[in-house]
Amino acid sequence: MMNSPFHPTRREFLGLAAGAAASVFSRPGFAENSGKPLNFLVIMADDLGAKELGCYGSGDHRTPNLDALAQTGTRFETCWATPLCSPTRVELMTGRYGFRTGWYNFLGRETTPMDHLQPDEITFADVLRAKGYATGLAGKWQLGLITKQPTMIFDSGFDEYFTWAWNEGGLPKDAKFNGSPRQRYWHPAIIENGKHVPTTPDQYGPDLYCDWIVRFIERHKDGPFLAYYPMCLVHPPWDPTPDPSSPTGKTEGGLKPNVEYMDTIIGRVVKALDRLGLRENTVVFFTGDNGTARDGKGTVTERGVRVPMIVNCPGIVQSGVVSRELIDLSDMLPTLAELAGVALPQGVNIDGRSFAPLLRGEQGNPRGWIFSYLAYERMIRDKRWLLEGDGRLYDCGECRDGSAYRDVTHSDDAEALAARKRFMEILNHMPAPKKPW
Repeated sequence: MMNSPFHPTRREFLGLAAGAAASVFSRPGFAENSGKPLNFLVIMADDLGAKELGCYGSGDHRTPNLDALAQTGTRFETCWATPLCSPTRVELMTGRYGFRTGWYNFLGRETTPMDHLQPDEITFADVLRAKGYATGLAGKWQLGLITKQPTMIFDSGFDEYFTWAWNEGGLPKDAKFNGSPRQRYWHPAIIENGKHVPTTPDQYGPDLYCDWIVRFIERHKDGPFLAYYPMCLVHPPWDPTPDPSSPTGKTEGGLKPNVEYMDTIIGRVVKALDRLGLRENTVVFFTGDNGTARDGKGTVTERGVRVPMIVNCPGIVQSGVVSRELIDLSDMLPTLAELAGVALPQGVNIDGRSFAPLLRGEQGNPRGWIFSYLAYERMIRDKRWLLEGDGRLYDCGECRDGSAYRDVTHSDDAEALAARKRFMEILNHMPAPKKPW
């Protein structure tokens, strides 16, 4: 891990949180102003670019539940992840870019030799748990093998978890379905709080993760809670999904039914919040971990990093707003902290910036640029200009979806040259890993 000498360990942070006076660790915030601490549901789809949702312009997929959350909440036109799941998940939870954490790439690859998330990283679960929040996680972890690092998720601030057993060794023999322990959808391989959960061929993983999240919310309905739901959908293989119109039927599979079933699951969780009377006190965030598989994912391009960001909480988050401000997923931790009325951990370099004021309809301190990266490549944009990982520069004008960008890579225009110079000056402070050649 790439900590500075002033980065407190997680143990030091939790000790500070437990022993600090309220005036040191906590501060008046959004939660206190509403009269009751807010709950948080953070949902992250797997391999879902923004363009796949109806509210972002898709004509191919029906996503009524997410569209409704966007229509009654705030939708950000420009939110960036990284192009692959592992670095995004670390950035989301820690508020820190890869040059600080060492997570430039998928775990175990050349630029990211780590085999698990280090326990010294302070996550948004740590920050909220120190404030008294119950913290639970269901779905895809994929930041190391749980059977080799059995306390890893607990060490990252979660009280309990129910996760897909990605590529795990050491599971019982009956966990190796069809000779493989990697089943994510039908007959899924699952670990709950360190123990293998037996499943059957007719059980569908995304339904089980959804049910667990709902049970976690039910158990902690008196709050406050943080439910982190990194979904397994819609990553390939795009297997057949359950057919919502038939109790025992299945779809034919493919991207479209997987996107639409993901939306169905979102609807179930929101209905549970309604049933429990928690909708007006639970801030729901929905985003993705990278661009769509086979259509941008893994490339240091805007298509590879542009993900949805929809935030909804009636009476708390502004309704019907489409924001043109720039955000990236490093902003999640400081945003949750501000909404919960919690100070950021002292002595830690946090790259994110809270967008809580934007949710309230306030000016706040919006970003001038956002940043992404993968391995040796980096990319950056502001509201007009975009510099992608291969060095190509685009004048985006007022466009945000790539449909009307103008390639000015080789332009001698003074504004284009100034934009590239400005971006390079910023990138000088955000290093890529050193190449071995």
